[in-house]
Amino acid sequence: MQMFEYVIVLISIVIGLALTHLMQGIAGVIQHPRRAGVWWVHLVWVGYMFLSIVFWWWWEFQLQRIQTWTFSIYLFVVFYAFYLYLICAMLFPRDLEEYDGYRDYFLARRGWFFGLLIGWSVIDTIDTWIKGPDYFASLGVTAITFNVVLVLCSVIGIVVRRGSVQAIIAVVQLAYVASGVLRLFNLVSFTV
Repeated sequence: MQMFEYVIVLISIVIGLALTHLMQGIAGVIQHPRRAGVWWVHLVWVGYMFLSIVFWWWWEFQLQRIQTWTFSIYLFVVFYAFYLYLICAMLFPRDLEEYDGYRDYFLARRGWFFGLLIGWSVIDTIDTWIKGPDYFASLGVTAITFNVVLVLCSVIGIVVRRGSVQAIIAVVQLAYVASGVLRLFNLVSFTV
């Protein structure tokens, strides 16, 4: 087994757990919609994270470009997967006893959620750089724009509690990621 394969197995397990967490949360909402206090904006963020994680896992195939693996690169990539799991865990807490449903929970914990998204932008930039300067340059404006938009939306999400603003941010981010996935999936080729 080559180092890339060794690393991708572990991050695949962690990403699988993140997706499982999201699916269990959705199943709980379906099973007990009144008890869960469903908020459509929260569900948009769940969709955003689902799509983002699936896309991230696909995109991480680029890690095979790394010629020399060090423990610090390995640790960083594993941390990145754990970090994405943490964002998913923020969307579906173990219980909502302290809150009046997902709207109340999300608005109360929005600083944590959006703060994690800002951190994600920093981690993503480092991840892109780790794959090599040619790779970083090949993404050009796309990677920078993605992260700048995510940070700006997250800052607004932290500052503004209003539900309508939260809804706009969620829909814009989901649409932006979906358009990126559609655009990039047709351009990305992973031949070795």
